Amino acid sequence: MNKVNKMIRRDLNLSILTGVTVLVLLWSAVSFGDAMYSLKNIQSMTFQIPEFGFLALAMMLSNMIGGIDLSIIANANTVAIMSAYILNGQWAFGLTGPARIAAAVIAALIVSLLFGLLNGVLISRTSAPPLIATLGTMTLFQGIGMAVTGGASVGNIDKGFAQMGKATLIQIPLIFWLFLAAAVILGMVMSKSKFGRKLYLYGDNPTASRFSAIDNDKMCICTFLLTGVLAGIAGLIVLSRVNSAKVGYGDSYLLQTLIVCVVGGIDPNGGKGRVGGVLIAVILMQILSSAFTIMSLSPYTKKLIWGIMLVLVLGLNYALKKYTNMTELRKSLKEGC
Repeated sequence: MNKVNKMIRRDLNLSILTGVTVLVLLWSAVSFGDAMYSLKNIQSMTFQIPEFGFLALAMMLSNMIGGIDLSIIANANTVAIMSAYILNGQWAFGLTGPARIAAAVIAALIVSLLFGLLNGVLISRTSAPPLIATLGTMTLFQGIGMAVTGGASVGNIDKGFAQMGKATLIQIPLIFWLFLAAAVILGMVMSKSKFGRKLYLYGDNPTASRFSAIDNDKMCICTFLLTGVLAGIAGLIVLSRVNSAKVGYGDSYLLQTLIVCVVGGIDPNGGKGRVGGVLIAVILMQILSSAFTIMSLSPYTKKLIWGIMLVLVLGLNYALKKYTNMTELRKSLKEGC
């Protein structure tokens, strides 16, 4: 029993999140039965999780350094648009088959890296608040996509690429396995590598980080390069899944990624959180989203619920932090006596 209590207290946020997720799983099983946990619906959920999951990981990284990246959706859409033009032959320069697909993927990674680099340089070199800087780049990226497409969707992409988005392994989509692999690798990097330790220190206390001989500007740029790439991968997954790209796709994901990061225990002020918490929160959000769909809730009602959830979780986190501080104070006073 003492071991269980120690495990729970070691990371109270993660313990509460795990408990809530288990309760939601049981509630959805009782309330919806086969409608929720049929093979068809599970496959549907695992097709939807990756695009949202990569965006959540991108938002998590920006939160880890005490910032925010409002441009991730615009990044993903613009990357998808440019890749779609290559995949439908308009910008393929005569390439066909696997060569065209490879060119589209490489172009997507390069563009997403450039978008991430722009965010990192703006924030680190000009000392602009991340909220303002990424709001500006969000508008810029949307403008690029709008200028290129005129607001129309871009489709008719290479069938081989579209098939990659529908491929499965053990009846689970390959893109879901790709997301899990990326989450595991990122989790290992954050917890085991020198870069991860520097990132936590920089996010927790930039002044201490600078005095520890860490290049804060370089850390900021590297972090936003990673957020850019993750958002770009999300754009490619969307393109492969829906066979088209358009400005404005998935705008509601921005609010949901913020909720996932807060629910997953990521401190918006930086320096605290785990990839595992975000992964559990992504699964929780997807189950709730599927439940809302089964209940035939309107998009406006869903947005209302997401907003209420964000406010409640922020309030709960504040109460937990206050409770933890009071507990530690009482413990220190007792030890002093």
